[in-house]
Amino acid sequence: MNQEKITSRDKAVRLRMEGSGPASETPVTIHQMFLETVGKYGDHPALVSKKGGQWVTLTWRQYYEQCRAAAKSFLKVCLFILLYCTKAITTVQSGRILGSGTCVSYVGIYTTNTPEACQYVAASSEANILVVENQKQLEKILQVKDQLPHLKAIVQYKGELQQKAPFLYTWAEFMKLGEEVPDEQLNAVTDSLRANECCTLIFTSGTTGNPKGVMLSHDNLTWTAYTACSMVNVKYAEEVLVSYLPLSHVAAQLCDMWMATRLAMTTYFAEPDALKGSLVNTLKEARPTCFLGVPRVWEKMQEKMKAIGAKATPMRRTVAGWAKSIGLQYNYSVMNGENRVPWGFMLANNLVFKKVRESLGLDRCKLCFTGAAPITKETLEYFMSLNIPLLELYGMSESAGPHTISDSQSYRITSCGKLMPGCKTKLENPDEDGSGEVCFWGRHVFMGYLNMPDKTAEALDQDGWLHSGDLGRHDQNDFLYITGRIKELIITAGGENIPPVPIEDAVKAEVPIISNAMLIGDKLKFLSMLLTLKCVVDDNGEPTDELSHEALSFCQQHNVTATTVSEIIANKEPAIYKAIQEGMERANARATSNAQKIQKWVILERDFSATGGELGPTMKLRRPIVVKMYQEKINELYAVAI
Repeated sequence: MNQEKITSRDKAVRLRMEGSGPASETPVTIHQMFLETVGKYGDHPALVSKKGGQWVTLTWRQYYEQCRAAAKSFLKVCLFILLYCTKAITTVQSGRILGSGTCVSYVGIYTTNTPEACQYVAASSEANILVVENQKQLEKILQVKDQLPHLKAIVQYKGELQQKAPFLYTWAEFMKLGEEVPDEQLNAVTDSLRANECCTLIFTSGTTGNPKGVMLSHDNLTWTAYTACSMVNVKYAEEVLVSYLPLSHVAAQLCDMWMATRLAMTTYFAEPDALKGSLVNTLKEARPTCFLGVPRVWEKMQEKMKAIGAKATPMRRTVAGWAKSIGLQYNYSVMNGENRVPWGFMLANNLVFKKVRESLGLDRCKLCFTGAAPITKETLEYFMSLNIPLLELYGMSESAGPHTISDSQSYRITSCGKLMPGCKTKLENPDEDGSGEVCFWGRHVFMGYLNMPDKTAEALDQDGWLHSGDLGRHDQNDFLYITGRIKELIITAGGENIPPVPIEDAVKAEVPIISNAMLIGDKLKFLSMLLTLKCVVDDNGEPTDELSHEALSFCQQHNVTATTVSEIIANKEPAIYKAIQEGMERANARATSNAQKIQKWVILERDFSATGGELGPTMKLRRPIVVKMYQEKINELYAVAI
């Protein structure tokens, strides 16, 4: 047994326990944590999902029994690894964990993945069973089935099978397989589970190469769930969540499954098209008490509210502007520990803040989190002004989710919070401003990458510290600020190291018509930028040519009648191009050096999207992929030296 890291899924790792304090808590498995919650809160609602337009509820006891039934089917087929293409089947995940003996575990795949990406993950994890959501996902797997020698069965969770084969099952058929498996056989398996063995595999998004299988132990998940819950104001059997992110993402899995299990929370599942516009409907019906929104979710809410505000009467706009100034003043006061309530706050709360929260389904929400990707200061201040402070989290798949957490009593704008109890942070090779690589230590740190000893050695050093690849600094109160990403740093031909995100955010703040901005300049003589314009997104999440309401308003302000992206590009619309250039110049005026000024830019024909490949599942920019996709445009920018 290796001391701190392994790369084989059937081995155990030594836990990073300490003699006292939070890191000394007794290790437990997922099954032990689940069983404790069922014993205390068996009749409390656990999962709520829509069937035929009606909400259907499973209690914690019913949920546990369904998981046991699923586990028996996994035992009957004698298959130990599950690959999973859906986002709301927590029964599948928990059932697999209960039914896995000495072998790992659940593996997650995003529903947006291509057949080739599914094949890579399935093959590298040697998956025996695939559980897919529907016929569309099944078709992807059938395309690559011949390249998956370990695959023995495919289970379709929703709908009837449109074809028959010995290896294909509906969910109902699969669940029947284990009916004759005795309880004693399953109990023997659950009793054999150990907290220091692999429980789940989270595959990274593969933005810089092939995805890596992050092996997380039972203790990684249960200890992190317990510790994260202890940092924020949440209570047993009182909290309500909305699950909308793919459960193959570590943030969704930790929040929607393991923290929910720890505290007997009630989880509502959003519709499959949540990120295309239906999420707010689920929020209004579920009225969550805690909500984790990736930055793009908050940005979409911001854009929609701004569009509604633009149509309001002058009187309403005046009242809203006054209320937001009060809200921002109050929340900065709370953030700084002063808790001064400005004159007019109660009136502003009744006239504006309460109504906004109700319209978003956040009227009961005491904790609004953001994480998984960078968020702009503009968006943070916008929600602060509406008395909805967004609390940033920071971590990675390799740390089972969070490493630092903000809470309503302790946060700083643009900071991602303070360290979880029982963990440690080291800033390696700090510069003169105190910014260095953020390194993690704690019981949340993963076991290793599946079958990748070289990559594991890169991530976990000889002393067991996890190297994040992120640059960060602490303030005098120990709040952590992420200042950039080492692999994202642009190193120009002149040798200047430039973090792209602050420059991109500055440009987007200056020019409201811009949706995405990506800085270019690695190993090149000057900086340039790829821009996309805000547009309407169709029901499949694809960006259209039609300008969004906010983009149309921007055009109208500049006396431009164009209604599509292609019109603006085809005509090189002078007023729009001039406005963008002026915004660039304002951003450049704040640059710390000439090397950090943008010299050229180009507007792309379509916006970035997850379906297009430019954005990851949490809407994080996939820079190497964007460079490859738009290499021709980039070459044109650098064809003539300035």
